[in-house]
Amino acid sequence: MRAGPSAGGFFRHRGLILVAAGGAVAEASFLTLVAPAARPVAPQVTALPVLAAYHDLRWLFADSGSWLGFAAIVTAALLVRSAMDTALLRLAWPRELAAPRLSRAFGSCLALTSLAWLLLLPAVTLTFGVALLPFSWPFLAALPIMLGIAIALSHGGVIVAWWRRLPPLRAVLWLLASFGALSAAAAVVAHLGTVAALGVAAVTGLVNARAWYGLAGIASRLHPRAPESVPAKVIFGLPFAPLAALMVLALAVGVVRLMFTGTIELPVGTSASVAANVTGGMGGSAEYGGETTAVGTVVTDAVLVVGGWGSPCCDAANGLRAMLGGAPVRQFSYVGLDAKGRPVPSGPDAEDLPLPELGDRIAAQLEKLYELTGRPVDVVAESEGTLGVYAMLDRHPGLPVGSIALLSPIVEPGQFNYTRGPDGRSVSGFALDTLNHLVGGMSPYGPGGAQHLLSSVSEFGARYFNAVAGASGTSIRWLAVVPLADAVTLPVCGLPPNVVVVPAFHGGLLGDGAVLPMVSAFLAGRPAAPPGQDEGRLRLAAEVITGAAAAWRMPDTRASCP
Repeated sequence: MRAGPSAGGFFRHRGLILVAAGGAVAEASFLTLVAPAARPVAPQVTALPVLAAYHDLRWLFADSGSWLGFAAIVTAALLVRSAMDTALLRLAWPRELAAPRLSRAFGSCLALTSLAWLLLLPAVTLTFGVALLPFSWPFLAALPIMLGIAIALSHGGVIVAWWRRLPPLRAVLWLLASFGALSAAAAVVAHLGTVAALGVAAVTGLVNARAWYGLAGIASRLHPRAPESVPAKVIFGLPFAPLAALMVLALAVGVVRLMFTGTIELPVGTSASVAANVTGGMGGSAEYGGETTAVGTVVTDAVLVVGGWGSPCCDAANGLRAMLGGAPVRQFSYVGLDAKGRPVPSGPDAEDLPLPELGDRIAAQLEKLYELTGRPVDVVAESEGTLGVYAMLDRHPGLPVGSIALLSPIVEPGQFNYTRGPDGRSVSGFALDTLNHLVGGMSPYGPGGAQHLLSSVSEFGARYFNAVAGASGTSIRWLAVVPLADAVTLPVCGLPPNVVVVPAFHGGLLGDGAVLPMVSAFLAGRPAAPPGQDEGRLRLAAEVITGAAAAWRMPDTRASCP
């Protein structure tokens, strides 16, 4: 390898700069007219090949048409993307060196885009699932998969015979720099007006151009050496780059399997351990269904605790029960009530319910608790339980509800749906169903996984959430406790004052010793968390993370903030 081109030579490539920056501004301008919330993804249209392929595939998944229509759109998008990458590559090529033949460059970019789409399909499917059911764990899985594949193919479509070699370090560094710049641009664009947002898109397009120039400089000076021996020809003829990308997927599958077997434990708490700590430390008790307590927080209402996915009945309420003073606390059972009106114990595999049925069951158990106690019922719901609360409030207005505390709430579900095409099913819906089946087969929940829940969220989730979020004049007090990790799935909107951000992962807040006192204070009518610098920093961090993550989620096509 000879020395690369100078950075000063970059500014002489005016065509490259015009196309890269102009393309980013053009998409940002178009999205300003039709979907302003999707502008954070706009600069990726002229990014390095793999990142641009990820940009295109997410837009393809946003289409819920038939398989035939999807195939036609994919073919057209593949040709356009290959032509765009070919143009950027030739415009970025050092002028003192002969540029690659047009047909050869187009074929190389075509092969790279096709391979990238195939390998990125699981990550984009997870991202589509996050838009349907927004919580952080699938996104935190999809992002490393996408980035790992992008690193393995960072030289793809540019370097001669790129599939037979691992990426050079400088190619990886250019890709990581581009990834960082696109994330930072999204975090800024999300909070700017139209003119400023277009200016940021132009600057980010300039960064894309510089990355293309750097990668072209590497490619122009890197020539493969023909192996002399037959074994060397066999070894060096292997597709090392695709194999490295496949290893990323294999590693992800292995990690998921280890998580389900318990070898790798998720960083979430348990309510039982909190209950044991509270009662053991203060000499109180946490009798199931009783009214004894360890802590003197005065709560006059009854409390119904609705656990999230995988929470068995009926010990998830123990931690909160131990914190409250004199209030009857009962856990919701996903199975239902027995003949005596008590929750039926269940395992962690009972939560795959359609939303209407889940809302009806919560309403029935809330009314039964009201009948038994004669008190208004406060609801504390976590994760999937918050979806059930939305359904309950929409389907059963006028329930005797006092206050509602949402822990790890699912915010704005159903952004995309399973709309079926004329031939039966959309491609995105089929991909998500297939992934759910594969992951369910590795899990203790069975091959069905969360099929009923996902399908019903697709059909009803947005309606129930919007009905509750748009309700006015209600007397119900609200508190939402959002883990900082879930900021990656929040809409890019300001956080309301009754939202508290805590440094935690999604789920397990019913077992978080720092969250339960906050919830018990809220149920007692006191402020959930005093304002302070830590709270202000956490809210700011959440807004920055939300904006940056918007670059790598499904494009947000909603009309306005919830």
